[in-house]
Amino acid sequence: MIATHLEELVNIQQEFGTSLLYEGAVCGSIPIIRNLEEYYDNELLHSISGIFNGSSNYILSKIFNENQSYDVALKKAQELGFAETDPTLDVGGYDPKYKLAIVASHAYGIYVNPDDILNIGINTLGNQDVQYAKEKGFKIKLLPLAKETNDKRVVLYVLPKLLRADNILYNVENENNGVLVKAAFADEQFFYGKGAGGHPTGSAVLSDIAALRYGYRYEYKKHIDAGQVQYTTDYDLTVYLRYEKDSVLDQINFITISERFYGENFKYVIGKINLREIISKRDLINQTGNFIAEIL
Repeated sequence: MIATHLEELVNIQQEFGTSLLYEGAVCGSIPIIRNLEEYYDNELLHSISGIFNGSSNYILSKIFNENQSYDVALKKAQELGFAETDPTLDVGGYDPKYKLAIVASHAYGIYVNPDDILNIGINTLGNQDVQYAKEKGFKIKLLPLAKETNDKRVVLYVLPKLLRADNILYNVENENNGVLVKAAFADEQFFYGKGAGGHPTGSAVLSDIAALRYGYRYEYKKHIDAGQVQYTTDYDLTVYLRYEKDSVLDQINFITISERFYGENFKYVIGKINLREIISKRDLINQTGNFIAEIL
């Protein structure tokens, strides 16, 4: 609700002189919104990425660290209350997309409707993908990204990512969240904490209640200074695409393909592709038998 109606909610706050705080809506106990508002308010941010959904991260941790199947890991996450009975919001990448829209507003001063942000989750993850990742020294994580490109435009999307061991997010496990901020002057800074469960979220809510007692409010300074920063989907990325039917690959336009494997039960390509192409072929890519992940 906050992500979809954020601009309207901000206008209501300004019109009536009230304060609406929602730290607990993003990354549980990690105070990322307060830091974006206060510490980074005058900072040029290159990018913000991370693990924004503890449920999907718990599932992936069980798959990679304990060799559990996707179904078993999902069931355990549901039993622990990390995932809902219908886990689509978590494993489909919708939850981190909504959080990304909120983060982008505070980081770059732009309002982007979540419906306009690409999200592809881990719901079609297969054993072949896990085996490939392990053989190559990767882990798969579901990561949102907000990144300012060289032309004063900001790209936003949520995709599974193949991470190498030297990536700080590689070791963020179970229901924990991690936020990596890359800035012009502060360089790289990393926030880590519990992202799922009642107590971590309750801690953030309690902090907001305490802040309201002394009249704290978000100032949204980046919106005043946003200038010509605009949302874009014109962005090239390198991906791994596992596909089942040859017709799938025939319909997807890669800029370049650097690697291709064709086996009886396992077919994949690695190549550079534009985000707009992924968006236009999202339903095709998200079909059973296919899986896509960005390679970092």
